[in-house]
Amino acid sequence: MRVKGGTVTRRRHKKILEMTKGQWGTRSKLFRRANEAMMKSYWYAYRDRRVRRREMRRLWIARINAATRLHDLNYSRFIYGLKQANVSLDRKVLADIAVRDAAAFAQIVDTAKTALEE
Repeated sequence: MRVKGGTVTRRRHKKILEMTKGQWGTRSKLFRRANEAMMKSYWYAYRDRRVRRREMRRLWIARINAATRLHDLNYSRFIYGLKQANVSLDRKVLADIAVRDAAAFAQIVDTAKTALEE
């Protein structure tokens, strides 16, 4: 006598259909279309986790550049000055300081400027 996999299959189908609940049309109703939609959404999520990091770095650089230009310095010279001064702050922290604490950022810019002059 063979074993039928009906309950296992139904459980798997229900799980996929539950995941694609908010999708449009048959992507939330029919298993095959729902499975395709779910696999595509997982692929997008994987890809966009990397894209998000890229976009955040671009945002941080834009914020740092805007803040350094207020102190008569551009972004690339500022980063080079920090390297020369052995200041190891990443762009995320620098952007946060630039937005939240202008006085502290001004001191960091002065550090970079003095390192550039030497």
